[in-house]
Amino acid sequence: CRALMDEVEHDVTKARQKRTKVGSFRINPDGTQERRKIPLAQSEAFLTDLLDKVCERMNDYKLEEDPVTKERTFKRFAPRKGDKIYKEFKKFHFYSDAYRPLKFACEAIIEEYEDEIFSLIAQEAHYLTDKLCSEKSGLCETSTNHTDL
Repeated sequence: CRALMDEVEHDVTKARQKRTKVGSFRINPDGTQERRKIPLAQSEAFLTDLLDKVCERMNDYKLEEDPVTKERTFKRFAPRKGDKIYKEFKKFHFYSDAYRPLKFACEAIIEEYEDEIFSLIAQEAHYLTDKLCSEKSGLCETSTNHTDL
């Protein structure tokens, strides 16, 4: 859940700086159209596309175990598109069946909580990961450190 929402939050944060036109393509009797600009992150088309593709990125995560607490969490190891090292990194091919369960879990969470994800983004909620993974779904314990989300 945290890996999924980390990816969603990253894309939504980037998209909040952009705007898109929404509304009807119908022409009113007076010759005008009802179209307005909204933040791209609140566009249903953007969010649907994001949720359709986000689980493909689960192979950018690896399972790590805290040496002290023995808590196991998935952490992103791959750079994001746009990072300086991204072009060099993509020359290497990483694939493992070990990440199939993470992708499957991602898809199951989206299927179960898609409306809640849309709602949190529409409300421009902060700490999307904790809001969905802890409060809405109960899938995770609440994080006390919001800086690593």
